[in-house]
Amino acid sequence: MTKRRPIGAILLCIVGVMSTLLGTPGYAQQTDRARQIGGKFMCMCGCNQVLTQCNHVGCTTSSSMLKELDQYVARGDSETTITQAFVQEFGTKVYAEPPKSGLSLVAWTLPSLYLFVGTIVVILVIWRWRARFTAPLTPAAGMPAGISEDDLQRARRQVAQETED
Repeated sequence: MTKRRPIGAILLCIVGVMSTLLGTPGYAQQTDRARQIGGKFMCMCGCNQVLTQCNHVGCTTSSSMLKELDQYVARGDSETTITQAFVQEFGTKVYAEPPKSGLSLVAWTLPSLYLFVGTIVVILVIWRWRARFTAPLTPAAGMPAGISEDDLQRARRQVAQETED
């Protein structure tokens, strides 16, 4: 038992040293706040990926943007201040999700509006088709208007003859 303790302690030390040596790069050691804010921006290298998820090998744009973001977070700037700084530097195309205001608000609401209006139109069209194709029944005989009793009897006899086996 006493021989196993030193071996276990040595292995534990080796694992601890290896984890610190093989740690993640500096820009990946962001705070949760920096990751959350960075997830709202696009990488400006042209990859069309979210800033915190840009996976280009050697992408200098994302690393510089992340360093800048880390500096803002380290200074304690608010999210709106950071967002305004990135928008001033890169324009509104830096947004991963467009803001819900102005014309963008119209773009956000139109799909729901189209779905609602389309559903109403389909319901009205089906309702009108059903009303058009259901023939009104005459109240006395319980038969559709325009069919005489003789025509109905003749059709019944013909059906009976054709279906006899």
